[in-house]
Amino acid sequence: MVVLALAIGVAEQDDFANIPDLQETAQATLPANQDPPPEKRGNKPANSPKGQPPDADGHSSVTDLANSLTGDMVMLSPGSEDDDGEGPISEKLGRIQFSIGYSFQNTTLTVKVLRGQELPAKDFSGTSDPFVKIYLLPDKKHKLETKVKRKNLNPHWNETFLFEGFPYEKVRERTLYLQVLDYDRFSRNDPIGEVSIPLNKVELGQIKTFWKELKPCSDGSGRRGDLLVSLCYNPTANTITVNIIKARNLKAMDIGGTSDPYVKVWLMHKDRRVEKKKTVTMKRCLNPVFNESFPFDVPAHVLRETTIIITVMDKDRLSRNDVIGKIYLSWKSGPAEVKHWKDMLARPRTNVAQWHALKA
Repeated sequence: MVVLALAIGVAEQDDFANIPDLQETAQATLPANQDPPPEKRGNKPANSPKGQPPDADGHSSVTDLANSLTGDMVMLSPGSEDDDGEGPISEKLGRIQFSIGYSFQNTTLTVKVLRGQELPAKDFSGTSDPFVKIYLLPDKKHKLETKVKRKNLNPHWNETFLFEGFPYEKVRERTLYLQVLDYDRFSRNDPIGEVSIPLNKVELGQIKTFWKELKPCSDGSGRRGDLLVSLCYNPTANTITVNIIKARNLKAMDIGGTSDPYVKVWLMHKDRRVEKKKTVTMKRCLNPVFNESFPFDVPAHVLRETTIIITVMDKDRLSRNDVIGKIYLSWKSGPAEVKHWKDMLARPRTNVAQWHALKA
């Protein structure tokens, strides 16, 4: 069997490695006739549960929250205004169009990846850089890849791939597997979703075109746990308060089948870092309760260019800390994130809570 394939290289570096820091320049960018922002409130650390001491590194601006949701908190879910949010999270991952055909004369299987539609945003800029990997399972040695479509949630690939010298009897034993990913130059590519179709269920004598809904990746790369977050916007004080409440079903990152999670919260303006805060570390826990609150100064005129990046990390004493998953909250992120952002703005001075599925 001869496979014609495309190769795309990926460089792995730390995320934000190339993003300039805005903290030192924030004061300098204020207009001359505008007073500097009031001094940030100094918050006391939340009390740690027994047996779970705070991270030795220290953390900034932490306040106590009640151990359970209080009456002044609005609980929302991505799909419904009235849902209590305790059910499983099902995120729409978009869909993909492709065609399949077989030439008996040339013993060649032809797969054409046509386009994607309504893909979720994976980058904090509110878009994705999608590409597709193609396999004929169970063979994972020979994979094909489309080109990367930059900043596009409705990409058109229109690329044709040939599996040559492939007897028809063998083709019918295979399953066509398509995986859509978001290309990331500075870290691992983020899986968006997958489609699989057994070829013994397809009439291959003619070119067949399919639209298929993308499903979460079955290898586990698309499921990293959920995080309950509340947002509170105060237009008078020009602040957004991020409450990291709790997580559930976090992915185990350690050999012992558990993790030591903590949460980092970055305030971003356009593509630059403004301020970072983080929670305590919870030892050996896949369903941690944090209940920590972080206020950020966000003037109204920069709201549309503001992104809050929440990263759940696994702390490791002997090596680099691992990323469990991320959430990008802004007016132009994925559907669930945008809904939370809009609900926050529609309910000023109210803690608006919502579960979010962590993304790679």
